[in-house]
Amino acid sequence: MPAEVNNTETEKGGISVEIEHIFPIIKKWLYSEKEIFLREIVSNACDAVTKLKRLMSLGEAKDIEDNFRITVTLDKAARTLTVSDNGIGMTEDEVRRYICQIALSGALEFIQKYEGKDDDAAKDGIIGHFGLGFYSAFMVSDTVDVITRSYTTEDAVKWVCSEAGNYEITKNYYRAERGTDVVMHIMKDEDEFLDENRIRGILEKYCSFMPVEIYLDVVKTEEEQKKEDEAKKDESAEDKTEPKPINDIHPLWQKNPSDCTDEEYDEFYHKVFHDYREPLFHIHLNADYPLNFKGILYFPKLAHEYDSLEGEVKLYYNQVFVADNIKEVIPEYLLMLKGVLDCPELPLNVSRSYLQNSGYVAKISAHIVKKVADKINSMFRTDRESYEKLWNDLKTFVEYGCLRDRKFYDRLKDSILYQDTEGKFVTLKEYLEAAKEKHENTIYYTADKTSQAQYIAMFAAEGIEVVVLDKLIDTQFINVIEQENDGVKFVRIDADVASALKAEGTAENNEKLAELFKKVSGNKELKVNFELLKNAKIPAVLNISEQSRRMDDMMKMYRAAGNDVGTMSFPTDATLVVNASSPLITRLAAEVETDEGKAERIAKQIYTLALLSQRQLTADELQSFLSDSFDMLEQY
Repeated sequence: MPAEVNNTETEKGGISVEIEHIFPIIKKWLYSEKEIFLREIVSNACDAVTKLKRLMSLGEAKDIEDNFRITVTLDKAARTLTVSDNGIGMTEDEVRRYICQIALSGALEFIQKYEGKDDDAAKDGIIGHFGLGFYSAFMVSDTVDVITRSYTTEDAVKWVCSEAGNYEITKNYYRAERGTDVVMHIMKDEDEFLDENRIRGILEKYCSFMPVEIYLDVVKTEEEQKKEDEAKKDESAEDKTEPKPINDIHPLWQKNPSDCTDEEYDEFYHKVFHDYREPLFHIHLNADYPLNFKGILYFPKLAHEYDSLEGEVKLYYNQVFVADNIKEVIPEYLLMLKGVLDCPELPLNVSRSYLQNSGYVAKISAHIVKKVADKINSMFRTDRESYEKLWNDLKTFVEYGCLRDRKFYDRLKDSILYQDTEGKFVTLKEYLEAAKEKHENTIYYTADKTSQAQYIAMFAAEGIEVVVLDKLIDTQFINVIEQENDGVKFVRIDADVASALKAEGTAENNEKLAELFKKVSGNKELKVNFELLKNAKIPAVLNISEQSRRMDDMMKMYRAAGNDVGTMSFPTDATLVVNASSPLITRLAAEVETDEGKAERIAKQIYTLALLSQRQLTADELQSFLSDSFDMLEQY
């Protein structure tokens, strides 16, 4: 046993960080994108205004005009970028506490001081929570000046800090109005942040919906100013316009849905996503406790089946842009959506790993799925005519969602439509109810109305409805329907001869004809069956089994998705159904006995016509078919 240790001493302390070591880390690693520095500084300015508004509402700040604004001033000649606000400002003591000490967040202290007053409204709209955002200015600046004057009676203060972390404070500095100027002296190798278009683009990206008006002011050179003044001389008083803010302080998602018009939703969509097409419809989200998030989601119109399913959902935090395409918040099968989500419960500098493991995010995702399903079901129930007009644009999305999430299918199963060859839309229940006398629990479909026109005509003649499933995803989708609906099966019209197409009686097999068709097809394994069909004009049809065809479609989907399946293929289970009711087949049976050569030419023509209704002919098959056809015409 180890000896007992006596007279132990314990010392406690705090980790110290030397400023010359932490600043290089801040400059290089604080954010993955340098441009975010401007979002952080403007967000701080926005917070300064929000804090002052809060004090005004509590009666602790009086006689203050509410003409709040933030101005971003670019002075290329001076190599400065300045963010100014007329918010709460800071005293000398507050500068020492909030600016001179890294990660001591004034926002956090402000919330703690005023929390509990007026239903916790103190924290509403406060963007910053951590205190590191201000130092992002050093990612692009070699020196940063802070000139600030508190809303109180105290004098202004100037704080200047170099990229090395050394600062100086000047007391009793002159600043006429309350508020703060953050002057960033841009480093020589960061000239992009002195470009007007670059700065405007950053502001429009991150600050387009911040709750305080933001203006961009560009300092002109003497020559530029002179040209601008000359141009203004020619303008009439009516032509002269006041500067406009770059942001909308009241974004649509913050409004009550009942106060928004369809025109406003469409206008917002075009403005934010630069999509000239009209969205199919929108969903206005306004979730209260415990989720607490708002947003608007749009269903974009896809140009075609292979149009990009990559949508664009922008994540905001109290109206501050955080990121595009947050796939962790939106389920994979809803990624084709476009929209905005404002989630104040998420941290401003949210990480992918945080989103992936956040219970809050999982609840948001589930809520969105439910709202999407509710919206689709509502359209189906309340305005089916309009819903049917949208269905072909929704179809691929709904089918993919059902494939990925069976709960999503359960919610939408009664609103899924099928379009028949005549353009009529039906649900699964409606189709099965109408068909129960002729083909119970069987849905007949076509994958190509043109090439399968003969089959469609045969079914139409017997009053059998045929639905159109002509997308690659349909093969996988109908597998789901069959699994979820016991006894129901989908059969393509060229996969089997429906009993309703058959005449009464039993056809006799003709071995010589069967061998003849195998010979002309070049396929010794070809199955040849004899049936009595009601339509005597059709001598034969070629059927491919449903299972064989679905397997082939699955391989096509894998290849379309870029998966390497090599030359993998499956044997085609084909059956030639010879119509014993056809007079042509009767004569062909006689020709086999008297003129085998002629019978072979006719049989080949019949088989090729049957093959043509199944698929396109190869070059050799087409050449042979045309040559045989011309020979037969010459003999006529």
